[in-house]
Amino acid sequence: MATALWIAHVLVTDAEAYGRYAKEAGPAIAAHGGVFLARGGKYVQLEGNDRARNVVARFPSLQAAVDCYHSPAYQAALAHAKGASQRDLVVVEEVE
Repeated sequence: MATALWIAHVLVTDAEAYGRYAKEAGPAIAAHGGVFLARGGKYVQLEGNDRARNVVARFPSLQAAVDCYHSPAYQAALAHAKGASQRDLVVVEEVE
């Protein structure tokens, strides 16, 4: 089964509220087998919309990532990010 990457591009508009999201989202992601590969580090924007926070997490499968997103724990965390950020989130299956 192919692993999957959860890729988020984020513009934080309320750092305090978004910090609460990040604190709660980490354990929810880990509970579904997610491991962070990048989390807000240095980056170079080559095309598209510049959003200073970029996060990549690897999950055991596409379904695990989707299940994480819809889980009660992640949705509770996500409530803090809504209104505190502009986000794009995609889950992409990796090449085997």
